[in-house]
Amino acid sequence: MRHVIKLCWAALVSLTALAPAARADDYQLSHNQRISCSRGLAPGKLNTATCKSYTYLFNTKTSEYFRCQVSLALTRDNKEVINVQADGGCTKKPRIFETDGHYDFDATETEPPNTNSFFGPGGYSVWAVDVTAQKVRGCIIISSGLGSDISKCLDMTFQ
Repeated sequence: MRHVIKLCWAALVSLTALAPAARADDYQLSHNQRISCSRGLAPGKLNTATCKSYTYLFNTKTSEYFRCQVSLALTRDNKEVINVQADGGCTKKPRIFETDGHYDFDATETEPPNTNSFFGPGGYSVWAVDVTAQKVRGCIIISSGLGSDISKCLDMTFQ
């Protein structure tokens, strides 16, 4: 019985020692959330308003991130709301830095498509920094209009 107690005690001590190493990654929400809305007229005097908002969720340990978007479409006539639809989700994006570390992050997006938009919906920029060193990486991601996004990241130099 004494051996069983010692074995259980040793297992408990080893699990306690491993707990900090097995902690979950830290996540941070980007500081730039935006919302854009548009209105449209439909046949029969129906009005439709569509609003979209996005944010980014960043893993401060691995530099992986997710682009999250939520949208709401509201259709009404002159007297009542006819239809409300909502949709949303997060899409995983690749790491910004190759190694794990302690990072900070922010992102912003271009304006919605307009007559000046060559490449469809535009793109977004991502900035990440290693908070333990003077290391900053800026990335621009744009839609090519041909199915895949084009992404380029640059390490900043300090003068």
